[in-house]
Amino acid sequence: MRQVIIYPGEDGYWVVECPSLPGCISQGKTKEEALTNIKEAIELYIEVCQEKGQLLPEDPFEIMVVAV
Repeated sequence: MRQVIIYPGEDGYWVVECPSLPGCISQGKTKEEALTNIKEAIELYIEVCQEKGQLLPEDPFEIMVVAV
């Protein structure tokens, strides 16, 4: 399981990133589409790492919400 961050982009699309996989980022017109797209991107990222014999980065992040 990987944690992702989702936020509205400047162009009206939703941007979603997987911080534990450098460069693994996607977007979608809706949150649902963006999440579907990042799941596919994560799967492909992992597949390529495995094909190349590379170790997968850990997912050491904790998520906290801070009210300011």
